[in-house]
Amino acid sequence: MDDPRSLPGDADSSLVSGNDQPCVVPSKILNGRKPIVLPNSDIDGLLECPVCSSSMYPPIQQCPSGHTICFDCKAKVNNKCPICRKEIGNIRCLALEKLAVSLHLPCAYHRLGCEEMFPYYTKLKHEDQCVFRPYSCPHPGSDCPVTGDVPTLVAHLREVHKVDLQTECTFNHRYVKKDPCAVDNVSWTLTLFHCFGHYFCLHFEAFRLGGEAVYMAFVRFMGEESEARKFSYCLEVGGNGRKLTWQGVPRSIRDGHRKVRDSHDGLILQRSLALYFSGGDRKELKLRITGRIWEEL
Repeated sequence: MDDPRSLPGDADSSLVSGNDQPCVVPSKILNGRKPIVLPNSDIDGLLECPVCSSSMYPPIQQCPSGHTICFDCKAKVNNKCPICRKEIGNIRCLALEKLAVSLHLPCAYHRLGCEEMFPYYTKLKHEDQCVFRPYSCPHPGSDCPVTGDVPTLVAHLREVHKVDLQTECTFNHRYVKKDPCAVDNVSWTLTLFHCFGHYFCLHFEAFRLGGEAVYMAFVRFMGEESEARKFSYCLEVGGNGRKLTWQGVPRSIRDGHRKVRDSHDGLILQRSLALYFSGGDRKELKLRITGRIWEEL
């Protein structure tokens, strides 16, 4: 009995033509055969599940009339073909699985700059890590669904979230909170910096950690982690003749805001220390955080 999750072998293949402009594929030979070239619209029609609209992978299911559906969606439609309503049973579409083996397809993000071509069964793995895939909006407080490249997100942050943009690599920010005992989980501020040809996000937050109010500041890089490692930053907070300094490497916005916060990768102050630095009667939070970003040589 075949393993229902196994990949099919190579199919005897020939060129499939159509009216649309075909994908450009490498000229290399796979197992002695040239990969099939299919127009984009034909690929979508052949390998897209009619239920979830995702690409189908083995075991691709087939009804007696020849309509196909992905394995995960079979149970969702109660084993009934969504097109003809016939019982799907356990028929596997080996011909379509073998066809997919012969395909080389462009990355889903080719319109954003990725020029790579991939075998059908490895395409998704690449797309999960493709450096051209869109970034999520880095604003921490709104669960914003907007995605895009860096220029798009910078414009979005300024226009929609009203985030300030500063064109320098040093900063001197003052954070004031009238009632430091009332810490919403989470309250925050966000500032953008443009320096060294890149954009950075400075986060400052108040939240509860183990029931105690804490304040945290950290920097994220608007780009890939490999680029973020080329920079460093430091943060400093102080008062009453004392100061506390943090130095680190900015995290890529590929890492979600909550992931960075929960990893404690930044300057963290307990409320008692924050109030000490604030001076006065310690009934009002007045923190001044200074810092800078620099490029490692």
